[in-house]
Amino acid sequence: MADVTRKRVGELVRGVFEVLIPHAEGLPAKAVLKAAESVVPPTEFEKQDYPGSPGVRRFEKMVRFATIAPVKAGWLIKNKGLWTITDEGRAAYKRYPDPYQLTREAGRLYKQWKEQQPADVPEEEYPDEAVEAAATSEEAEESAWSEIEEYLGTMNPYDFQQLVAGLLVGMGYHVSWVAPPGPDRGIDILAHVDPLGITGPRIKVQVKRVGTKIDAKELRSFFAVLADTDVGLFVSIGGFSKPAEDEARNQERRRIMLVDLRRLFDLWVEHYARIPEQYRRLLPLKPVYFLSISE
Repeated sequence: MADVTRKRVGELVRGVFEVLIPHAEGLPAKAVLKAAESVVPPTEFEKQDYPGSPGVRRFEKMVRFATIAPVKAGWLIKNKGLWTITDEGRAAYKRYPDPYQLTREAGRLYKQWKEQQPADVPEEEYPDEAVEAAATSEEAEESAWSEIEEYLGTMNPYDFQQLVAGLLVGMGYHVSWVAPPGPDRGIDILAHVDPLGITGPRIKVQVKRVGTKIDAKELRSFFAVLADTDVGLFVSIGGFSKPAEDEARNQERRRIMLVDLRRLFDLWVEHYARIPEQYRRLLPLKPVYFLSISE
């Protein structure tokens, strides 16, 4: 990679990190790209449209391509359109103020990851094909996730409850009870590890289809309905506040797992083939394959 290109890649990466550092919980990719433009203004070349793609600038696609190595280096996490800088990324931002050196280190860590992989795009180049492939795959994932997120966020609460029950069945658990529509008493689903509920712990599930984060106080209310031998599963579309996550992590007497929307979807995909058809209809999926040169 020519020095000027390597330096520019480092500038783009540092710009992304500068945008993300104040946001510990991450930002949507579109927000990062928009803010990065103010931190590292596009060059005249980056302001140009891609050939054959009117209205699609090089800048956004090149930022996506530039951040591939930092992701593999463990500096940046991209999860369904949410970009988050890691502690390692923060440290790298401070350790390598020179964009050129930052890119070199990211490239070194990327090569470690790629040792067992097929030959990648030549390092000397920044070909349109590689930039296009990297950007297209990310944008496709973000678009798909946005649609899924909106669909689940507007789903009937009882259907969402049934979806969670169906996932548990697909994972091999035995659901003995699902709360009927109406006010709940803190428990929405009961499940067991065997058909009769004789062995193993009882699994108590609370499901919240609200867009706000569950706080520590609400989590403690869930603790109140758990016996010491129970396992608690709290599913929340809006996720959980950091104090709530800390509270769950530091529990010594009670076992509890927190599942946000992204984790729920990942589990749904992982166990999809084993989920009964009656539940699969609640969130039917179809895989789409595309070329991913950058992976």
